[in-house]
Amino acid sequence: MAIRCGIAGWIDRSLIDSKLFYPMGVTSPDERLSFYATQFALVEADTTYYGIPRPESVERWAARTPEGFVFDVKSFSLFTHHPTKPMSMPPDLREELPDELRSKNIYLEHLPAELVDEAWERFRMALEPLEAAGRLGAVFFQFPRWFLPSSRSLSYVEQVQERMHGFQIAVEFRKPEWLDGRHREGTLAFLRTRDIPYIAVDAPPGHATSMPAVHEVTSSKLAVVRFHGRNHDTWDLQGAPPNLRFRYDYPETELGEWVPRIKEMERSAKEVHAIMNNNYSNYSVKNAQKLEELLAAWQK
Repeated sequence: MAIRCGIAGWIDRSLIDSKLFYPMGVTSPDERLSFYATQFALVEADTTYYGIPRPESVERWAARTPEGFVFDVKSFSLFTHHPTKPMSMPPDLREELPDELRSKNIYLEHLPAELVDEAWERFRMALEPLEAAGRLGAVFFQFPRWFLPSSRSLSYVEQVQERMHGFQIAVEFRKPEWLDGRHREGTLAFLRTRDIPYIAVDAPPGHATSMPAVHEVTSSKLAVVRFHGRNHDTWDLQGAPPNLRFRYDYPETELGEWVPRIKEMERSAKEVHAIMNNNYSNYSVKNAQKLEELLAAWQK
């Protein structure tokens, strides 16, 4: 399967509350995953952003899905320079935090080196069951707007790839300057040299925080597109929850814009993953299904 479509998160509260996707009686996370896997061949696991899961939980993900199903997994927030709550750390590692860091958000650069090393090791161990089962697609490192284009940032991306040796990673930038006239060629060349997929994004155009709709393939293994919706009214709302900021129901015409782009990406990459992150009601699953239909029609 060269092109896979799916959504970000199978236990999204807004999707569950809509009662428009999961059948009656499908109520537990495991049951929802099993049903979801009958509808799509790809899902993005985003709970891993909020905490490092237990390996036994990830084992259940693999057990609940058929052969050929794929998980893309978001990096733990700590590793992408996002503020991380101490309670998000594994309990024993949390106990090792210096006293002054236990009551406020923590950042990677504030932690002792040995604690950072152990957190990375726990994260890799947590994903091993998916990798062993052949269910792991890529680990997404979504960097924030304050992650600026610089040699220091590129060095950190290299470190991430080395830390995740044996796992496929992909990167998403949130600072448009990564792809401006000064930096674009260097950014894409760096990713190609490292064989790291650039995650293309669909977002409302025209905002200072909007990444351009660039769909360059930088790895022969994988290309990724994430659809964040085009809600101009909520895009720049600080602290807005995802089901508000990304609340957008794509019309068929806008999804259709991506069909030739995705087919072009397919010519350069072994697989293309298209993920709906417009988490409100059943918008994401409805749009993912429609995109699948449009891609299938293009093939005929």
